[in-house]
Order: sequence, then C-alpha cells, then structure tokens
Amino acid sequence: MRLSLTTWNINSVRLRIDLVAKFLKSARPDVLCLQETKCIDDAFPLKRFKRLGYEHIALNGQKGYHGVAIVSKIPFESKDIRTFCDKVDSRHISVSFGTQANIAKPLVLHNFYVPAGGDIPDPALNEKFDHKLRFLDEMTACEPLHPRGEDRHILVGDLNVAPHENDVWSHKQLLKVVSHTPIECEKLLAALNAGEWIDVARERIPMSEKVYTWWSYRAADWTVGDRGRRLDHIWVSRALKDAVSDFRILRDARSWERPSDHVPVTVTLEV
Repeated sequence: MRLSLTTWNINSVRLRIDLVAKFLKSARPDVLCLQETKCIDDAFPLKRFKRLGYEHIALNGQKGYHGVAIVSKIPFESKDIRTFCDKVDSRHISVSFGTQANIAKPLVLHNFYVPAGGDIPDPALNEKFDHKLRFLDEMTACEPLHPRGEDRHILVGDLNVAPHENDVWSHKQLLKVVSHTPIECEKLLAALNAGEWIDVARERIPMSEKVYTWWSYRAADWTVGDRGRRLDHIWVSRALKDAVSDFRILRDARSWERPSDHVPVTVTLEV
C-alpha cells in the first residue's frame, strides 16, 4: 500500500482553512499532520475536513496557542496524547494504523510541535528557551520514541530546530540565534539518535545542499535572499528506511495569499 503523509505548521487552522483545502485538493495526501492549530478541539473545522474526504481526525488543541491535529482518509486503530515538561500545552498527538486501514503491519505516527524557545538563547535568562531544551531532553528519554527492530514508526512536525549547517541560510550568522544554536542542534540530534531515526530530508538530499521549510514574516519578500531554515521534519524508524519512495517540500506555498511562514513537507512510503 502506498501512503502519503504531509506535515505542516499552519499557524491557525481556522484562519488558513482555505489554504489547507487548496493544498488537500491538489496534493491529496492520505494523512495531514498540522501544528500550531491555535484552537480548542470544539472549534476545529471538522465539517470542512470531512467534506474534503478526511473523515478520521485526532485532535489535541488549546485556545489561541499551540495545538496539533492529525486528519486522515484512512482510519486509526488508536490515538494517544503525551505531555512533556509537566505542561498541558498541546504539543503532541499520536495515532496507530493497522488492519482497518488495510495495513498489515502496525504503523505508529507521532506529530510534534516543539517549543520555539523565544529570542534569548540562554536558559538562565529565558524560561522559554529552558522549556525548549528540557522538552528536547524528554523526547530523547521517552521510551515510546525509541522504535527498535521491526517497529514501523514515523515522527513528524515542527521541531523548531534546524540542526545542520545547510539547514539555515547562514550557519555563521545564526549560531547565536534560537533554532540553530549548538545546544539545540545537539539535543535534537540526540533525540534522533536515541530513537535510531532516519531524517528523511537528509537521507534523500545531500548535506551539501541548502534545505528550508520556513521563512520569516519579517522579510517583506521571502524570496529575496532566500533566508530560510529547515524547522519541519519527517523521521522514520529503521524498519521504514527502504519504504520511502518520495519526499517533497512545497516551497510555492510560502507565496500563497496570507500564508503560514512554514510550508507543507510530504513523504510517500510503500507500507
């Protein structure tokens, strides 16, 4: 079975539901993972997604901030929500797929929205940055995020760290900028290594090439200078490494009317 899956920090699902609909009608992924939905579960636009063919929906939302969701054409076997750093702030949701979706071997999908971390890269001076570092440490230690052997797991989301030199427009200029500081990069890669995950983007695109999924709103024209960062990630467990058949970043979505500052990232797997 071929399974296509997209991750997208939408920066308010209600504000940008027309953009989401435009994308779903064009790309038609089987599963869409959203971050920063910014609405309580009761306010999520369920009916619109169901009209678009996405009848299976798992939500973890909160008013005005954060929020993650998984909408799917195929049914879930189960869903789960984890909290990190003793905060109930809607940053994780997971689902499993199995026989109901005609998938013979179980498949677990985690959707994350890692804290951004504020502007000051010092945990002693900035509680938001301290929270981010502790969140990454808890991801590293979290046993359910350590697939082994034949475990078929996928981890996606806005992880808010661009871990490699060519995941940002200027490695030297961003070394002291939150999202690319050495300590953040080290901690995100520790989580990757602890789970023996495969970073799909860097598995398929050489480290020597620049790769971005986010461009700041502060630039009047995001294309001038192309000052991006790769904050949105798709990881697969080792058992799925050879199942990946396609990977795409829809850069054009950054130029849509009233866009998110992130763009959709899509993987296709033969499961």
